[in-house]
Amino acid sequence: MINENLILDPDSLLDSRESSMLAEENELKSLAKARALRKSNLSSNDIRRAKLLQLKLKMEEFLSSEVNDSRGQFPSFLEFYVDSIYPKRKLFAKDIDINPTSLSQVINSHRDPKEEFILRLIIHSEEVYKQVCDFQSNNWLKVYFKDKLVEKISTEKKWRKEEGKHVKVFAEV
Repeated sequence: MINENLILDPDSLLDSRESSMLAEENELKSLAKARALRKSNLSSNDIRRAKLLQLKLKMEEFLSSEVNDSRGQFPSFLEFYVDSIYPKRKLFAKDIDINPTSLSQVINSHRDPKEEFILRLIIHSEEVYKQVCDFQSNNWLKVYFKDKLVEKISTEKKWRKEEGKHVKVFAEV
């Protein structure tokens, strides 16, 4: 039976979805505050280690994924690596004895890295990751060559026609 003494004003009623949205918004704000507080208590070394671990996981995920159309992972991983460790990129360039301009050109995908660049990067990352976690330094090579593979597969229509002009087959098989 309905209580006749209870008078409800429809304008004052809250939709349950609104209260859920408000609760969710409050939870997100609380979570953001907790994260900010926790982050403010981290040392710069802790942040650096977390970034390096994040990079390792991103590289492993990229290497285990199917070949797709995402290009340029090597430069972006390199940029993240350098910027996570050094306040200025020229300090990294100095540490691995390369020209800062060459580093910039590799990071910005204007030039492929030379072999000695990648080899020095491998040695550098071995030393850095000793302090953080287990890291397969040859992942740098794997990422670089997977980038090249993805690039060639995704641009096959361009290069096939031009390169096909230079190929002849004289013998029947």
